Amino acid sequence: MASWISFAPVKRKPPRRKRRVTATGAELKKYRTHREEARRRISELLIRVSSHYGLKYGRVAIRNQRRSWGSCSQAGNLNFNYRILFLPEHLQEYIVAHELCHLKEFNHGPFFWKHVSSYVPSYKKIRKELKTIPISSI
Repeated sequence: MASWISFAPVKRKPPRRKRRVTATGAELKKYRTHREEARRRISELLIRVSSHYGLKYGRVAIRNQRRSWGSCSQAGNLNFNYRILFLPEHLQEYIVAHELCHLKEFNHGPFFWKHVSSYVPSYKKIRKELKTIPISSI
């Protein structure tokens, strides 16, 4: 074996930490002003849409999210962005139906989309429309 070959330890970068971005004063005020109105609107939609699916859900939280309109936990809790309040009704209904369908299918597979389409037949068109609206612009 050649004695001139040396193996230097590999330098690894430390894992990147996610930066938690906090809302500015104006954003926080807007959130606090509209949070309860958003909760009422989403509650109305949840009652209507969940009765279609026959689903029960857990806790509902209204959040000031920067990157998503909603989410569903495996425990059955639902989170919604308060900015949903400023969207047209058909987009609001789609977001609520989408999150409720995660209670049946916790993925975006074919069965999930079949459940979504039973309440929102034009979900493909609505998804495209929703993707054109930057959350932070609302």
